[in-house]
Amino acid sequence: MGNAITPLSLSLTPDAAGFFGKYGGSFVPPPLEAPLAEVRRAYEVVSRSHDFIEELRRIRKHFQGRPTPVYHAARLSRKLGHTQIYLKREDLNHTGAHKLNHCMGEGLLARFMGKKKLIAETGAGQHGVALATAAAYFGLECDIYMGEVDIAKQAPNVARMQILGARVIPATHGLKTLKEAVDAALVAYVQDPINQLYCIGSVVGPHPFPMMVRDFQQVVGLEARDQFTEMTGNLPDIVTACVGGGSNAMGIFAGFIDDPVELHGVEPLGRGPNVGDHSASMTYGREGIIHGFRCYLLQDDKGEPAPVHSIASGLDYPGVGPEHCHLKDTGRVRYFTATDDETVEAFYVLSRNEGIIPALESSHAVAHAMRLARSDPSQPRTVLVNLSGRGDKDMDYLIARYGTGEKFAL
Repeated sequence: MGNAITPLSLSLTPDAAGFFGKYGGSFVPPPLEAPLAEVRRAYEVVSRSHDFIEELRRIRKHFQGRPTPVYHAARLSRKLGHTQIYLKREDLNHTGAHKLNHCMGEGLLARFMGKKKLIAETGAGQHGVALATAAAYFGLECDIYMGEVDIAKQAPNVARMQILGARVIPATHGLKTLKEAVDAALVAYVQDPINQLYCIGSVVGPHPFPMMVRDFQQVVGLEARDQFTEMTGNLPDIVTACVGGGSNAMGIFAGFIDDPVELHGVEPLGRGPNVGDHSASMTYGREGIIHGFRCYLLQDDKGEPAPVHSIASGLDYPGVGPEHCHLKDTGRVRYFTATDDETVEAFYVLSRNEGIIPALESSHAVAHAMRLARSDPSQPRTVLVNLSGRGDKDMDYLIARYGTGEKFAL
């Protein structure tokens, strides 16, 4: 939204009930039905409003620093063979990740609706930082729900949220990670939907959230398409992005969805394929309902969400965005995995060869690009990676476990 017309393939979904094929919808308790209908009606108005769109464009240019550049990782590419790797530098977006793209849109929507507080969940903390930033910008209160495990793991982002004026509220049940943070945020939203707007952190949740977040994030792909063709005179052969909930992937895929370009989503395989060792919902999940929507879901024998793991806190979620599920079923997007070990290698290799420290989430997509390059070093092709965030938040955690990365040098 705010930069160009939504690509045709995406303009046809979701349907009026919020379904992308058979995925999505709104499976919520009665107390949430009216608040979500209010959000949907408000979004339908503002998404057609010249004033709203112009203000969002102004915010993106003068506050967020958009457009973010596309960068040719030439040194890394030379070391890996003939595959040319390019990076869409969302790590250079204000706050250090793609999350601000939808948070500023959601904050602007909250102001239009007369809300007093923004609430949300966060895993790695990037969404929490982005929403706390939006709340400070618009003069709103902000509560961020975060798993107790992730609070300990992502201390720098916790401090950033607090400096920005947000309350960071620990989720202390279950595995104490991202799923539990979503649980806690939804409970809080039900308690006061009049004064609060729940700003979900990805293309997940009940309708209209998957559609709204996708629309706000498509700026990434629309920019990248123009930038890449200007740089090279061609479209990329492959566009890839990490997938947890899937907002950064839907954002960059949006720019190429109608083009003859391969789209690759990369899920976290974590420690391996055993139950509880990964968060690869698309690869190992089956159809189920979580947090008010239908998707591919990692489940136990009773149909409950299964335990998950990823070294990247922003990806350890048992479900996935419903539009991704639809794109998998239609064959438009292919989904792959990257292990924790592959991800850590990619983190250090990109840092040491290009001077860019990526988020662990984004490092999954970098690992996939490196695997593609190594699989056939003599094949000339172009791979565009959505570098969805920077790795400041991950450095203390990684240094404590892997040092400064000398053993990962190419």
